[in-house]
Amino acid sequence: MAVIPVALGGRSYEVQVARGLIEDAGHHLAPYLRKREVPVVVDANVRRLWGARIEAALAVEGHQLRWFEVPPGEGAKSWEWLARLTDWLLDQGVERGDHVMALGGGVVGDLTGFACAILKRGCGFVQVPTTLLAQVDSSVGGKTAINTAAGKNLVGAFHQPSLVLADLDVLGTLPPRELRAGYAEVLKYGVLGDRAFFDWLAANGAAVLALEEAALEHAVATSVAAKAAIVAADERETEDKRALLNLGHTFGHALEAETGFSDRLLHGEGVALGMVLAARYSARIGLLTAPDADKVAAAVGAAGLPASLSAIGLDCNGKTLVAHMLHDKKMDAGTLPFILLHAIGEAFVSRDVALADIAAFLDEELAR
Repeated sequence: MAVIPVALGGRSYEVQVARGLIEDAGHHLAPYLRKREVPVVVDANVRRLWGARIEAALAVEGHQLRWFEVPPGEGAKSWEWLARLTDWLLDQGVERGDHVMALGGGVVGDLTGFACAILKRGCGFVQVPTTLLAQVDSSVGGKTAINTAAGKNLVGAFHQPSLVLADLDVLGTLPPRELRAGYAEVLKYGVLGDRAFFDWLAANGAAVLALEEAALEHAVATSVAAKAAIVAADERETEDKRALLNLGHTFGHALEAETGFSDRLLHGEGVALGMVLAARYSARIGLLTAPDADKVAAAVGAAGLPASLSAIGLDCNGKTLVAHMLHDKKMDAGTLPFILLHAIGEAFVSRDVALADIAAFLDEELAR
């Protein structure tokens, strides 16, 4: 087992990475569960696959689970489901000292975390992420949010979990496309700050995607450790350190918006293509060598992820995609920061990018 601390003073917690954590969840979660009845937020697919197992594991410690199901997909990250969940938690008698369990992917974790952030001005929650993307990204760091008509994750709060159990066994039930989408976030940590990890993934990415135990645990633990270090240094993104985690996201969120935040383009797929675009734009303006930009694209493509705009069949122009970017929550005084690259493993925040130039670049990429 790998145990990664997220060092945040009085709000510190651990991320545990191993196989079999759900089967032993009663032991791991016992310190956080004060009451016999435990509220659990889950999507219907995850409950079908893992609900009985975690229910049995908690029963060993004398706990009974109370389930709140949300529909699979981004649609659950909404005002409607936030209201339903908070009303349900109040009906369950959840108090500030209690913990709610989030059992699912990033949607369930984001929704549950935000509900717990605002319920009685803050109650506890634990994350049991069931997708690779959630294990290496959204379950760690305390960013919680819902989507609105104006864009993705525009309403939310920072609210750290008390524990994260990243059980590698659950990844075996993921559809291949979901697994690849999660791998995009693993690859991101190498591209933004760890050239050695990027090179390791180039050699071992196929083993990670094949869920080979040693490679998978190393990839997840290394990714979590990278994020934990960044979060500990810049929890609320008041400096540029945590902003580096947005590599690929500004482009990616625009692509997600253009495709209607739908299954047409999964979040991880958008991030993967966004990283390629960030690398190519960095090369276009002379910051990154063309061979390094090609290596980023090759790593994305080798994982079966979209590595060009033509791969997702958009019917728009660069100006349309830039218009989506104007709703980005990172806009500050009319300026949108971009995460660009000096080299693989050397990302930085640029605040002097002209959006007209981004639009022209995207027109070039659309015409490829």
